[in-house]
Amino acid sequence: MSKFNRTLVTTALPYANGPVHIGHLAGVYVPADIYVRYLRMKGDDVLLIGGSDEHGVPITIKAKKEGVSPQDVVDKYHNIIKDSFEKFGISFDVYSRTSSKTHHETASEFFKTLHDKGEFIEKTSEQFYDAEANQFLADRYITGTCPHCKNEKAYGDQCESCGTSLNATDLIDARSAITGNKPELKETKHWYLPLDKYEPYLKEWILEEHKEWKPNVYGQCKSWLDNGLHPRAVTRDLDWGVPVPVEGADGKVLYVWFDAPIGYISATKEHTPDWEKYWKAEDSRMIHFIGKDNIVFHCIIFPAMLKAEGSYILPDNVPSNEFLNLEGDKISTSRNWAVWLHEYLEEFPEKQDVLRYVLTANAPETKDNDFTWKDFQARNNNELVAIFGNFVNRALVLTHKYFGGLVPEAGELNDFDKETLAQIPVLKAEIEKNLETFHFREALKVAMNLARLGNKYLADTEPWKVIKTDEDRVKTILNISLQISANLSTLMEPFLPFTAEKLRGFLNMDRIEWADVTANALPAGHQINKPELLFEKIEDETIQAQVDKLEATKVANELENRVATPVKENINFDDFMKMDVRVGTITEAEKVAKTKKLLKLTVDTGVDTRTIVSGIAEHYKPEDIIGKQVSVLMNLEPRKLKGIESQGMILMAEDADGKLAFVSPEQAVAAGSEVR
Repeated sequence: MSKFNRTLVTTALPYANGPVHIGHLAGVYVPADIYVRYLRMKGDDVLLIGGSDEHGVPITIKAKKEGVSPQDVVDKYHNIIKDSFEKFGISFDVYSRTSSKTHHETASEFFKTLHDKGEFIEKTSEQFYDAEANQFLADRYITGTCPHCKNEKAYGDQCESCGTSLNATDLIDARSAITGNKPELKETKHWYLPLDKYEPYLKEWILEEHKEWKPNVYGQCKSWLDNGLHPRAVTRDLDWGVPVPVEGADGKVLYVWFDAPIGYISATKEHTPDWEKYWKAEDSRMIHFIGKDNIVFHCIIFPAMLKAEGSYILPDNVPSNEFLNLEGDKISTSRNWAVWLHEYLEEFPEKQDVLRYVLTANAPETKDNDFTWKDFQARNNNELVAIFGNFVNRALVLTHKYFGGLVPEAGELNDFDKETLAQIPVLKAEIEKNLETFHFREALKVAMNLARLGNKYLADTEPWKVIKTDEDRVKTILNISLQISANLSTLMEPFLPFTAEKLRGFLNMDRIEWADVTANALPAGHQINKPELLFEKIEDETIQAQVDKLEATKVANELENRVATPVKENINFDDFMKMDVRVGTITEAEKVAKTKKLLKLTVDTGVDTRTIVSGIAEHYKPEDIIGKQVSVLMNLEPRKLKGIESQGMILMAEDADGKLAFVSPEQAVAAGSEVR
């Protein structure tokens, strides 16, 4: 018997400086939604709390880049994120934001409570300051050369090239990202939470009392605790955030990682006047769904804050996931290397559950996993369509064909019938066990086993053959198949809510609660509706379009980040003047036999007509370049290529992706015109 009477589930607050992508969904929001939907179906008192994290340096950086205010940025992305979650079926009880009045009041009150209890240490230290911008520089506003890998674009907190965590003072030739000036060190005062004070308590609470936590969470916490905790600043010199509510704190705000988790509290306040029973009652439990980069904040820092305040419960579990990569590369907002949820919803209408299924089946629960569009297509076509959809469609179509859409009455059951029906409660129990222990990938696999069971049952009983000799036996077969279909609408609902609702529409039935899953969900004589396809096949061209979209992103990133090749050694003017470069017109072009890259060109140079062999066949079709004016190096020593004497060279520009383009005059000039 559980000692808890209610459950508060929180999800990591996404930064409102960009949309939500599949990495966020797989790591946090899909598993949280599955879990909460399951608890609701059981009749539990549960709240799902979410919101946008709208403070911190990433927001101000985005605002400066776009030339707008931080409020403009958070308003834009909060609305995109919230709308995407709603359309995708993440069933928040409340989705709030940290720029709200309630949040500012709650965070200020929390800080003042700790301040008045003497829980903070006031400390003065030297930090980088930009005199021209007249402000202290947050870590992300400082760039320089990484001392480890020599990346010249490292930030003051981390080098994104080699992944090393840094202090701003570690950087070689540190510069302000605002003005480009070399910053100076200047004294500033901040408030620190003495985590070391709570180290003994946290060791007992985590390492002894919560050994059931996932190994990745427990292991990371143990590592932090074994290395010893230190005081951590809870304020920042910044003009965007919750102002520090004490005297002598002008120009300072609450550090975003002090402010953000309090957003869970303020969001609950906005949702219900009974918020305290979820946060302070001993018979309430709190569960944080987060990614692995947030483990320390939710397992060590936030619990220390709550313990210091004294009246709040601490999390009962923190089922953190690892990271989801995309096509073999780390998902990156700054590089636009992501599958964005709002774009997916537009490009794959009414396919929310396909993505929910794939992200759950491939969830990074124990290690980083990889999302590929080919796997997405294969799981849809080979599992959702071929197993789940195929079974339901066959059961419903045969019922309409043989019995006019009325659920037939089951006759006497044979051993195979009994064995099949007996699997329903067994599978239900397995799903429950896995959901209760946050093994969502395995829970979905078990739920799909019910569809596999139905498919096997139909394949083994072959009602389309038996109907010719034994109609009563077919009634029993289809009755059992329809009962499995009805139970699928319940057991699949936490994972695939849109599909469950669609299936109930086909079966013309009301929602069955979790406890009411039974082998007799549909009474004999019940009229079912004409079925449509539960899922549709996704074609190769649809997937290729997504692969091409990512490839275009990769090329765009390479172009943006391309560093030009170093300038060659100087030559003198006389050497340069020896080159005779003229404008010529291509009059004929053909591919060179048995080669992929070579074209044989006939060029009118104004002086003569000559043959030039050029390696541009992969970039231009012969028929497309007739009449094209090009730059020709005239006095290059002739050279034989594939038996053809080439008399000169066509000048080309090469892009970062290896694409070639002619160096041509911007307007037509006479053939033979010199290029100077």
